[in-house]
Amino acid sequence: MTKLDCSVTGCMHNAENCCCKNTILVEGKTAQDKCDTCCGSFDEKKGGTFRNLFKTPESRLEVECEATNCVYNTDRRCSAEHIGITGGNATVSMQTECSSFQKR
Repeated sequence: MTKLDCSVTGCMHNAENCCCKNTILVEGKTAQDKCDTCCGSFDEKKGGTFRNLFKTPESRLEVECEATNCVYNTDRRCSAEHIGITGGNATVSMQTECSSFQKR
């Protein structure tokens, strides 16, 4: 499992810079740079302070990855020990990115 730091405070799954899902999807099938990727599991936090109360924050989770040009992509799974998802107060998934993407 990959250690995930998520700074996307605009996502309802974000709590304490962790994700409240046990798996996420990084999109960016033809990505050449990290700005070409995004978190496909992003859901906008609406109503200000609402957050996902159904699950506790996970610091390690499964990361499915469509960014086939990334050195960490192994059979559509992220093999990196540690990744970061950035995007601050994003309102749509395209405003997020996998900051750990490295082109093959």
